[in-house]
Amino acid sequence: METWKFKVKNVKCGGCVSSVTDALKDLKGVEKVEVDLNGEVELKGEGFDKAQAKSSLKEIGYPLKGGLFG
Repeated sequence: METWKFKVKNVKCGGCVSSVTDALKDLKGVEKVEVDLNGEVELKGEGFDKAQAKSSLKEIGYPLKGGLFG
């Protein structure tokens, strides 16, 4: 199983955590999403598209900190 850890901007509350989780959980290949109030995200799965994840988050106002591979 592949794991990708990164940080996103603008996570300030439980609603933000839910928004980030919802944007990532249905991406092809994603099996598990964990998000905390510090904006730290951990994706687990096989063959998920990191660029697609980045784009999905940016669209809803939660861009990655530090670029694609955060």
